[in-house]
Order: sequence, then C-alpha cells, then structure tokens
Amino acid sequence: MTQPMYKQLRRSRSDRQLGGVCGGIARYLGVDPVAVRVGYAILSFFSGGLGILAYLVLWLLMPEE
Repeated sequence: MTQPMYKQLRRSRSDRQLGGVCGGIARYLGVDPVAVRVGYAILSFFSGGLGILAYLVLWLLMPEE
C-alpha cells in the first residue's frame, strides 16, 4: 500500500527574498508569493512587530526544500 500524497510546508529555495518563508507558504497555499508578502507586511505593521518575531520563528522551524 502506498502512502497518501500530502503537501509539506517548507521554505522555498527558488522564491525567496530573505529566508524563503513567504515563498514556501505561498507554494503551500497555491497563491502568488507577492500576496503572501503583502499580507505579512500588513500583519507586521498592525501587530506591532509580532509578525517579525513570527517570521524568525518560522525561519528556524520550517525545513528547507
């Protein structure tokens, strides 16, 4: 019996600006990476910088593809 196919959340090697987190999330969700980056910027602005901390945590926890 084969294992079921599932998507894995991984940092992107090819679509990265800094750590590849937004590119990996975009690939996982099947959306444009620019939309994820804009959403991240808005989240970071309105959360008082918690988005930056979240990005750093994801950078450390998400494996690279």
